[in-house]
This record gives sequence, C-alpha cells and structure tokens, in this order.
Amino acid sequence: MPVTLKSRTPLRHLAQDVIFNRVHGGNLVYNTCWEDPRPDLEMLDLRADSRLVMITSAGCNALDYLLAAPARIHAVDMNPRQNALLQLKLAMIQRGDFEDFFALFGRGAHPRFREILADLDLPPYAARYWRAKHYYFQSTPLNPSFYYRGTAGQMAWITLQSFTRGSRKVRGYIHALLETGTLEEQRRLYDEVKPDLWSGLVSWLLRQPVSMTMLGVPRAQVRLIEANFPGGILGYIRQKLEHVLTETLFLENYFWRVYLTGRYTRECRPRYLREEHQPLLRERAERIATHSTTVANFLREHPGAYSHFVLLDHQDWLAAHRPQALEEEWRLILENSRPGTRILMRSASPVIDFIPPFARERLRLDEATADRLHLLDRAGTYGRTLLADVTP
Repeated sequence: MPVTLKSRTPLRHLAQDVIFNRVHGGNLVYNTCWEDPRPDLEMLDLRADSRLVMITSAGCNALDYLLAAPARIHAVDMNPRQNALLQLKLAMIQRGDFEDFFALFGRGAHPRFREILADLDLPPYAARYWRAKHYYFQSTPLNPSFYYRGTAGQMAWITLQSFTRGSRKVRGYIHALLETGTLEEQRRLYDEVKPDLWSGLVSWLLRQPVSMTMLGVPRAQVRLIEANFPGGILGYIRQKLEHVLTETLFLENYFWRVYLTGRYTRECRPRYLREEHQPLLRERAERIATHSTTVANFLREHPGAYSHFVLLDHQDWLAAHRPQALEEEWRLILENSRPGTRILMRSASPVIDFIPPFARERLRLDEATADRLHLLDRAGTYGRTLLADVTP
C-alpha cells in the first residue's frame, strides 16, 4: 500500500504534481498551438462585433482568429511566458519584415535575432524574457529549432530522436510521410511501419510521468485518459496518432510537420505565417490584448458581455484539483455572457461530465457539430470537443 496523506493522494502522485507545477511555473511550455483553428472558426462563427476571451497558449490561434476580424480578442494565460510569445509575434508582425518573421516562426531560427530584438517594441516583461532566451532561435546540432524549445518542444525533440535513431525503417517512414499526397498512401505506409513505430523504448518513454509533464499534460488529465481508454496513456496516444496518420491528410498537417522537422514550409504553415495575410494582421494587431492571470481573475477585473469563450482544456485540471474554482469560473463566465454567447472547450476525456449543474442548465449543446468537427481536427490530440451557446 502506498503511503498517503489525509487527502488519500499517494506520495508519488504528489511528487508528480510538484514537478508539474515547477515545470509550468518557470518555463515556456507551448511553442505552437495544438488546437486546429480551421474547425474552430466554423464552430465559433465570429462576427464584426465579437469579443473573445481565450487561453493564449502559443498565440497562433489568436492570430488566426484575428483574420476573421472580431472586435476584440483577450488572450489570457496564467503563464506570462506564453503571453510573451504572442507579444513577440505581434511585434514582429508590426515590424513589417515578413522574411525575418518567417525565419523566426517558419524556419524556427534566425542568426540575427538579438539584433532584431533590440529594435522591437515589446512590453517590459516580454523584452526581458526574450533577451534572456535569445538562444531559443539559434540553430545548433544539439537543438536546431525554436520548435524544439520550451518543455513541449524539448519533449518533441527527445521523442523524435527515440523514434528515429533506433530504426532505419522509421526514419524512412517519416521522410516518405512528408512527401505523401493521399490518405491511401498514408495508410499503406503506416501499416508497413506500425510494429517498428511502437518499439519498446518509445512505449516506455511515452508512459513516463515526466514526459507528460513536459508536454503540458497534468496528472488530472492522465487519470482521465487512464480511466477512459483501453491501454491507458499509451493506448490513447496510439489511437490519436493512428487517426492523424491514416484519417487526416498529412500534406496540410502543419501541427505534426513542425515537430517532425522543426519547421514549417511555404506550402504547409499556419495562416498567420502567410505573407498575404500580413497587412490585415498588422492593421488589426491592436485588437489583441494579453493578460497574465486566470480566466476567473480576468473576468473579475474586466467584466463585460463577451460573445465567445475558448477555454481549451484547462477545466480538466480545475475539475480534479479545484472544484470550487471551477464553479466560480463558470459563475463568472455566465455573468459575463449574453444570450447566444458561444463556448468552445476541449477535454482529454471522451465524456465531459464535470460542468456544474447550474452551468449545464444554461448551456445549449451542439454535440452534432462538435463531434463532426472533432474528427477533422488535424492536431487530433483531444478526447472530446464541447460547443455550447449560453441561454437566457
């Protein structure tokens, strides 16, 4: 029997929580967003008067949403480093040199980043952060790209090395996958490489708690996955990755390409990295405001009638660790919504059953749309998508 505290939580789980909090309290975690904005935009249906509250993450999707011309986007994140990343992207857009911008966030490296940084108009915290982390955009043999920086990026690099160094067949598969143009070809390639792809070393690595921590997956989500998916965390990862590799066209899957290669291409990249969109992004950049706080604190400090909330998956953690805070967040969301306010969120679980009853009574779910578009998400890492409108 494990030694437990009064909370009945095993000490090894408490240790995992401590490591998770330390990693997330002192590091950039996400260097790119892992939610597909293409189905998001279909679900959100943004208008000229839309006022969004969203989790910042890496800021990619805030910029993608900006192309739909909403009135205001409030990007909220407890981790100020995530906001510093969005602020750097905004400053580079406003600077107006697309080739420098694409070198940083398309190729993931720029030899003159420190020189460029000195001329950027950044908020004080972001300026200090990027001066300290200027080497994130240096390409070296040990770490060739910004997309292998931050904890999620470092884990992607470690996993990629584990996948490829021990198997010539897997290396060949990755090169072939990047050149595929049809789902039929992708399925054939995957069937051929499957036994080698899920070797003992890779399976062991992906089951380690520290691996999930670096990828930004807290223990609460691991427990959801273990309870709902055959084969636990490894079964979940295999199911999601098989879907990506056999059911979504890799030709346009910039989410996975960037972690396989460390860079985007001119053909396969997020919309914010397309040159034709730069004038609109530059014109609308001031519509984005960043806030380093919780969603609940933001709503206390900035009350209003918001039209959209994009909550990602942070409520998985709240439901497991701070149920009172979860209820308080929902009260504040409803108090700051108008009839028809749209809520988009995701979960590691295939069943989202932790929304408080008083909130569930005010939500009109659109499960058909959410389920249909969930299957089209090119990142493909979540168990469920929830789409709902607030009722009077």
